[in-house]
Amino acid sequence: MIKDDKKTEQEKDADSTIPSEPVRIRVVGVRCRPGWPAEHFDTGALTLSDGEWVIIPTDHGIEVGQVRGTPIEITIPEDKRPPRIERLASTYEIEQYYNNIEREKRAWQVCAEKIRALGLSMKLVRVESFYNGSKIIFYYSADDRVDFRELVRELVRELKCRVEMRQIGVRHEAKMVGGIGNCGRPLCCASFLRTFDPISIRMAKAQNLPLNPNKISGLCGRLLCCLTFEYDTYVELIKKMPSLGKSCDTPSGEGKIIRQNVLRQTVTVALSSGGEAEFSKKELDDHRRGGKSAQKKHKAPAAGKNGKGKGQARPSSQQATEEPGKGAKPRKGRKKRRSRGNKKRKGQRPRGKGSGKQKTGKD
Repeated sequence: MIKDDKKTEQEKDADSTIPSEPVRIRVVGVRCRPGWPAEHFDTGALTLSDGEWVIIPTDHGIEVGQVRGTPIEITIPEDKRPPRIERLASTYEIEQYYNNIEREKRAWQVCAEKIRALGLSMKLVRVESFYNGSKIIFYYSADDRVDFRELVRELVRELKCRVEMRQIGVRHEAKMVGGIGNCGRPLCCASFLRTFDPISIRMAKAQNLPLNPNKISGLCGRLLCCLTFEYDTYVELIKKMPSLGKSCDTPSGEGKIIRQNVLRQTVTVALSSGGEAEFSKKELDDHRRGGKSAQKKHKAPAAGKNGKGKGQARPSSQQATEEPGKGAKPRKGRKKRRSRGNKKRKGQRPRGKGSGKQKTGKD
């Protein structure tokens, strides 16, 4: 049985890795609280319009929400399919929704007073009440751990329900509170982001951004979330460009690269003759290819020992001494050596037969 269970788990894992087929659905944005970002849900067979009240599923049960916008059709993988709207909300459920909002406002006032009375170093960020009123969650931020046991006891005694305290970081605080960023638009985390990706200063350097904390930090005091949006694109584009500090040959002369414009694919070169010039990557590539082709075209062949080109084959000894239709000719060097051997030396008689005076008959 154990082997069968393991096999079944492996089969499930294999099935989960198989990409699911895309499906065509209609989605619409639904807002659970005023000021909260709208979340997308599958409309199913419902025909909805802007402003209608619906019942949606959440992590802690059902909630009442209001439709924002009109439904649109999209194609999405089956495993990425959003949750489906259950049904339209009734009048009683809409009234209960507004009662919960008033209950959350009262819980906020009670909690803020208790925090000041107990002298706790914590900042209340959000209060969220379940639809059925069984539980209230208090979100707060603090620099250190806070002993809120006495606070919880007093809140339970006052509100007559279960109470949960959740500590959040500065990023989640900015997401819940919202605001306007340096770009003049609403914060990305409060608008459409659902998770926070890790961000490093390396992303700002890759995008040639000034390393000024006031320029690359958000309202939360951390690095901007938007640094991750185009980081992968910048990394791919930088791979195709010459690196900073590299010497290069340009149409205006030799120089050194001092700046890069990744999106425009241009570089600024400090020329050795003085001054700066901007060139595109295509101009530098064309200039480099043109220089190489010109060098190959006008380059003279290297002379060998016999005065001929380096790539030419040397003639053989037989070709050098013979000509078509004629016999072989002796080399001049050998002829000189033979003539030297036949010269008479002083004080020596010539060697060989017939040398010396011929004898006559009278002798």
